[in-house]
Amino acid sequence: MFIRFVVHNLDVDSGRRQGLFQALDTLNLSGQLNGADKQAYFAARDWFRVNLKTPDSFARASRPHAKKVALSWFKDTASEHIRQMYGMAEVLKSHEVAVEVLRTNRPGYVVYEDEYQIAAEPFTDTRT
Repeated sequence: MFIRFVVHNLDVDSGRRQGLFQALDTLNLSGQLNGADKQAYFAARDWFRVNLKTPDSFARASRPHAKKVALSWFKDTASEHIRQMYGMAEVLKSHEVAVEVLRTNRPGYVVYEDEYQIAAEPFTDTRT
């Protein structure tokens, strides 16, 4: 099982719903996060920078300018990573941003995988 956290705003590049990092960054840049919320966001962001590798690839094609359409999903065994995401979701919810947790066994064509996550180009029927 794979897990993805999303909000309802669409990402301009992928056309898919934004993840929590994008949503929190948008709130932060617009000045909507108070001190405690900003501190919680930065702490989570910094934790992920140390504890989660950035995928090497976001596209199946190896062409240098291939469109990067893969989405990141957590493996359901990545319990601490998922716990951190729920904390970020609480910050968004306190600003009336709806967060949805997607679960699937069919995330798409896997283009990257490590111990905690995958990046996959979604199938046509994959909820994103």
